[in-house]
Amino acid sequence: MDGKANKTATITLRINPRTKADLEYLVENLGMTITEAVNIFFAQMLKVGGLPFDVKAKDFSPDFNDETIEAMREALDINAGKIPAKRYHSARELFEANNAEIVANA
Repeated sequence: MDGKANKTATITLRINPRTKADLEYLVENLGMTITEAVNIFFAQMLKVGGLPFDVKAKDFSPDFNDETIEAMREALDINAGKIPAKRYHSARELFEANNAEIVANA
């Protein structure tokens, strides 16, 4: 095998920002990146000589609104330790903080 097989090439795709965000969320839930998903897709296309297969996440719905998608991303970031989780000492404290946030954003 020559050295060319170990090199990579760049492909630039243009998609709308909402589609990109939905794809990032989907492939993250499948445990991969968009690049990895595209490489799998292309490898399968070459293997079968056409469009190869469907890959679907059980709980993915492209009908999520922007606020829901942002909340899910925030939850993933909290889970990954990228941002600190809010902590409350009681349910009352949680509800008061939530109500204050609602009023501030109204």
